[in-house]
Amino acid sequence: MLATQVWLGIGFVGQALFGSRFVFQWIASERAKKSVVPMVFWYLSIGGGLTLLSYAIYREDPVFIVGQLFGVFVYLRNLRLIARERKVAAASE
Repeated sequence: MLATQVWLGIGFVGQALFGSRFVFQWIASERAKKSVVPMVFWYLSIGGGLTLLSYAIYREDPVFIVGQLFGVFVYLRNLRLIARERKVAAASE
């Protein structure tokens, strides 16, 4: 019973992390007066995605597992692309 409650808590924490990324994106866009995706969006996506992936594995839900695995891959790839873009921009200065 306690293990189930702990995992339920982990699931809710993952969902809170994942959902909070939209709040940060909204605030950043309002400040910039245009649509922007701040770096924290990607870090919250990864943190929430990995937490939810852990929960999905515990639940043994293959649909949820595949969805979270794919999402985490995309978030990591976006961070890699951003890092590459910054490196190129720094080299051209």
